[in-house]
This record gives sequence, C-alpha cells and structure tokens, in this order.
Amino acid sequence: MFDVRPAIYVIGLLVVALGGTMVLPMMMDVYDGNGHWWVFALSGLLSIIAGGSVALACANSNTGGLTIQQTFILTTGVWVVLPVFGALPFWIGATDARLVDGFFEAMSALTTTGSTVFSELSIKPRGILLWRGLMQWFGGIGIIVVAMVFLPVLRVGGMHLFRTEGFDTMGKILPQAAQIAKSIWSIYLGLTVACIVAYSLSGLGLFDALVHAMTTIATGGFANYDTSFAQLGAGAEYVAVVFMLAAALPFVRYVQLMNGSAAPLFADSQIRVFFMFVVSVILILFLWHWAFVSSDLERSFRKSLFNGVSILTGTGYASDNYGRWGDFPVTLFFMIGLIGGCAGSTTCSIKVFRFQLLFASISAQIRRLHSPNGVFTPKYNKRSVPADVMSSVMAFFMFFLLSLAVLSVALGMTGLDTITSISGAATALANVGPGLGTEIGPAGNFGGLNDTAKWLLALGMLMGRLELMAVFVLFTANFWRS
Repeated sequence: MFDVRPAIYVIGLLVVALGGTMVLPMMMDVYDGNGHWWVFALSGLLSIIAGGSVALACANSNTGGLTIQQTFILTTGVWVVLPVFGALPFWIGATDARLVDGFFEAMSALTTTGSTVFSELSIKPRGILLWRGLMQWFGGIGIIVVAMVFLPVLRVGGMHLFRTEGFDTMGKILPQAAQIAKSIWSIYLGLTVACIVAYSLSGLGLFDALVHAMTTIATGGFANYDTSFAQLGAGAEYVAVVFMLAAALPFVRYVQLMNGSAAPLFADSQIRVFFMFVVSVILILFLWHWAFVSSDLERSFRKSLFNGVSILTGTGYASDNYGRWGDFPVTLFFMIGLIGGCAGSTTCSIKVFRFQLLFASISAQIRRLHSPNGVFTPKYNKRSVPADVMSSVMAFFMFFLLSLAVLSVALGMTGLDTITSISGAATALANVGPGLGTEIGPAGNFGGLNDTAKWLLALGMLMGRLELMAVFVLFTANFWRS
C-alpha cells in the first residue's frame, strides 16, 4: 500500500487557502452592513483549522514530489474535498441550503459547471454572490494547472499529446505545478482585470462587472441574476463573447506569447478548428433565428452569437430562452455542448483536439481501405500521433458515451423525464451548465430536482471535470495494489 499522506498534505494546504479567501466575501457583507458576515468568518475559521490540522499531521511525508498513484488521489481528492468546505457558507448562511444543495452548488462552482439550485439571486447577500464567483474563478485556474501538469503525466484521455508542448513534469510534479501556476497567474489575472474594465464600460456596475468577469474567464457561467444575462444589455453580451473565446484558447499559448513566441498561437491547428466551429455554429444559428424567431437583424446576430459561444465554450450563460427557438436550435445546442473549447483552457467537455484526432483516425482508416498496402497514420499539427495517444482518445470517447448512457438511465430511475435525464447527464459530464426542457433549461434551474438526482449530477460534474478516467481509475483494484 502506497503512502497517501503527501497528497493529503497538499489537499490540506488548499483547504487552508480556500478558507483564507473567505475573508473577501466577509468584507463585502461587512461593507454592506449585512449581518451575515459572521457566516464567512466562521466558515473560514473552520476551513483553516481543519485543513491546517491535516497538513501539519502529514507534513513530515512531504518530499516535494508525487508518484503517479499519489497524483491520481490528489487530482480527484481536491475536487471532492474543496466543495465540502466551499459549501459551508451555503449551509450556515443566508441561503440556508440543505446538505445536497450546498454541495451541489459548490461542486458546480469549483468544476466551473454553472448549474445552480439557487433562485432569487438578486436578493441574496452580495457576499454569497461574490463567493460563488470566487469559487468559479479559483476552479478555472485550477483546471488550467490540472490540464497542463497533471493530466498529461497521468496520460488521461490523450492529454499526454501536449506534454512536450508545455512543460516536462515527470518526477517533479509538485514543483512544476507551482512554476506553471506562476506562469499562468499573471495571464489569468490580466484577462480578468481587462474583462472587469470592459464590463464596466458596457454599463455594468462594479460589483456585477467583478463577479461576471470572474465567471466569464473561468467559463463557469454563474450570474448574479436568475435571468443570467437577459437583463444586462447588449454591450455586456458582446464583451462576454470576446472573453469567453479568449478563455477557451490554450493558456500555454499565452505563456509562449508572453515569452516572445507568437508563432505557436497562430500555428496551432486546434485553435483554427475551434474558430471554424464557432463561425459555422453562429452562422447557422443566426440564419435560423433571423428566419424563424426574430426579424431584427442585430438582435438575431447577438443572441445567436452570445448563446452559441456560451454553450460551445461550456460557460452556460443565457441571454434568451433558446428552448423556444425551435427543435433544430435545441438539438444543435445539445450537440455543441459536447464539443467544448481547446485543451489547456478553462473550458470543458470533450475538447476540440479529440474530435480532430477522431476524424484523423477515421480518415486514415478510409485510406487504408482504398489502399490496403499503404501505411497511413493519423496526424495532429502535421505530426504523427503515437498509438498510445490514439488508444487513450478512443477509450475516452467510449467511456464518455458509456458514462452518459449510465448517468441518463440512473437519472431516469429517480423519476426525471427523458429530456431532463439525458440533457442533465450531458450538461454534468460536459460541465456546461443549463440543460434542456422547462425545468433545467436556460429559463430554469436544478433546485426542483430530487435529492438523488442532485447527488448523481454532482458526481457527473466531478467525473467530467477530471476527464472521467482520473476518477474511474480510483475504483479499480489494481490501482490500490500498486
């Protein structure tokens, strides 16, 4: 049995850090003269004590590096433990949330899913709204580090394809994670500040600009209003589109750009294909909306652009109830939610590069059928793709579809209708946010679902955010015998 204490040590430190940041929403409630400031003070204190105690108990085991098994435990453990402590202000605060609701909301925040069980957001204390935004923001930068450091090392879902393009981390996972975090921190913070300024110029108040900037850059989708972006104005929608697209690009390219190398950003085929998806989807939605929903040209373009980009990037904002646009747009929204953005970004879902590899494999197989004696290998960015990468990607696709089927059936067994079950499973595994139908669609939320369905969806968010395999491997006997 291997030693799990190094992973627990890091998790404890992260709990302490999470507790420390609760001072920010506490200060917001103090500034507003809100009597609920003590909720964040108590939650922060409990988090710091619990995390600090665990970290101190495991401190002697910290060697500055992690084995593969310890890395798997750390990667999954962080996204299981942090939502528990992130939910404390929901359980004892103004929301008075039940156990499942508080955990669901915190899991949705930290995995940047954006599904919510809360309603009447506009009358909630601003400390609560700020905390939801902060958790999504922390989750966004955490996901970038996981995608750039841990998943390539763990060889999950073909992510090891990007190992040579980013950073070599084998044998020094923790030190390299800190180095990468420093590299991307200034970029992530800079994009957030720019987004705050742009939202403010579009007419949003400072608080709304701050929270929505954090959830935009994290492609999380939590808004300060039940109607999401519907009441924030046209300017805010255009600003959101720009920064959702910026956050959907690989952050390693920004790091390279800051180091004076712009060529990789423009040469990356993943980025080109992503924008091809964006242009194609928006054009189709725009033509449909203009022809069948609204004759207002600018409104049709803006609503199609905003909602299309929001779902494609997995952000999950909504500026209109697109469930009323007709059956075709609803089907299209469901499909593009399974695509996602680029690997190494804050976006979620299957990711563009996996579709590129899938089609490259299909193309190679078709050419083999035409020329049985030929040698054809799938290529990505003009380089041959190793067989183990292709195998990992194919396994990811199959496991994603299997997980979607199993989760959909499980949700149906709790009493949910077919549309809610399938779209709920898809939005959880793809970390998109809203589902389809009247209950969990863009005009609803997840608060009315039964408790079992909420627990299942929270599990789906966790699995989807960590690329499925990183969670599944923990349930295999061989892993614990290693």
